[in-house]
Amino acid sequence: MKVKLGKIKLNNGVKIPSLGIGTWQIPSGEDLVKSLQNAIALGYRYIDTAAIYENEESVAEAIRRSEVKRSELFISSKCWAANRTYDSVMRAFEESLRNLKLDYLDCYLIHWPYTKGEPLAWQSVNIGTWRAFEKLYEEGLVKAIGLSNFQMHHLVSFLARANVVPAVNQLEFHPGYTQRSAVAFCKKNGIMVEAWSPLGHGSLLSEPRIQEIASHYERPVAQVILRWCRHHDVIPVTRALLPEHQKENLESFDFELTEDDIAQLDALPVMGFSGLEPDHVSF
Repeated sequence: MKVKLGKIKLNNGVKIPSLGIGTWQIPSGEDLVKSLQNAIALGYRYIDTAAIYENEESVAEAIRRSEVKRSELFISSKCWAANRTYDSVMRAFEESLRNLKLDYLDCYLIHWPYTKGEPLAWQSVNIGTWRAFEKLYEEGLVKAIGLSNFQMHHLVSFLARANVVPAVNQLEFHPGYTQRSAVAFCKKNGIMVEAWSPLGHGSLLSEPRIQEIASHYERPVAQVILRWCRHHDVIPVTRALLPEHQKENLESFDFELTEDDIAQLDALPVMGFSGLEPDHVSF
């Protein structure tokens, strides 16, 4: 049975589904195509990919086979760190469009902030990259533009010089790694936060404290975590290949957590963290 997901309005009026399906670390090929086909059949309409994932062609094939109208889908990709000049962003975007066999993207993100060297230098690079994104947006080739992995100190200088406020910032966000300052800053400035790896790379599924909360609701742990994300007005982007997990995740929003349960999840110590900290990654 297909589930109809609610939509959330971004700061430019574009509507985005309240749950996405991600493709990080999933190789291109028939398995991914069939998995995404099934996800679309179940009711998913938001697919998240990136140039560096090297699977945009499989996303394109899943879209083709689904026969769902393009206007009903929300397709997002990301510009990799090797492309930080105006011209290289434009080339990267054109390549993603070709791979995805689309005329436009619903969302395009800067995958990682540039953070190396003196602050004035990396701030200039980030906003220079953004100028190309703004051009793509102005030309209607992208319905919404945004960021990924930008923390508060990256955003402060960025917003001071951006002509278009980002619609989205995709962050690692889950119980045990909440990035509170970045999330609060985004909300204050009208930027929608999306959660990548909301299940802590799967490690949170066996966390006893979360399992105990889930048992009270007779719900799978994943549903409790995804419901917690939505309580914080964060859009989770899950990586679920199996049909049963895809269906389970779609059914996460027909119950409410108590304030006490939310507080317990908020207070968990650091766990499930990928170790990918923007100021210290090698890209």
